[in-house]
Amino acid sequence: MQVETTALPGVLIIKPKIFRDARGFFVETYHEERYRSHGMGAHFVQDNLSQSVEGALRGLHAQLKRPQAKLVRCAEGSVWDVAVDIRVGSPTFGRWAGATLDAENGHQIFIPEGFAHGFVVLSKVVQIEYKCTDVYVPDDQLTLRWDDPQLGIPWPLKGEPLLSDKDRNAPLLRDLMDVLPRFQG
Repeated sequence: MQVETTALPGVLIIKPKIFRDARGFFVETYHEERYRSHGMGAHFVQDNLSQSVEGALRGLHAQLKRPQAKLVRCAEGSVWDVAVDIRVGSPTFGRWAGATLDAENGHQIFIPEGFAHGFVVLSKVVQIEYKCTDVYVPDDQLTLRWDDPQLGIPWPLKGEPLLSDKDRNAPLLRDLMDVLPRFQG
């Protein structure tokens, strides 16, 4: 597997080896020892599967008291996936990194704790699988406005995105400063 760094320390793009033949393909989507050797020492406790339709935008989400690192991959279809550093005091606070994940390229993104996560669906349908280092706690979720001008994320949209009410009405980064995690250097 190849591991590429991004502009955000700790956010990594993983390119697993895909073995293809006339029958189809085989890919190892996670191997704890290999991932650990590339600096991803996360202990995953929950796996999630999300299905969405073209134009759906989910995010930007994080948990505060029970932060989660995530390993995200696309099992079907294609998304543009984004991580945003929300750790107050971090040298990369408010910056983002993005990557196209799709079932064909098999790429993954590792997002450490202290980052918000979101994606927009590029294909007709998508299935996203992600591993998390803590369980989902609905009352602990922070939602950050996907189109916050301070972040300047150039979402590859074909018109208006499909949003949940929570994502549509999310606050801007500047309005969350009192609750965001602090950078621990």
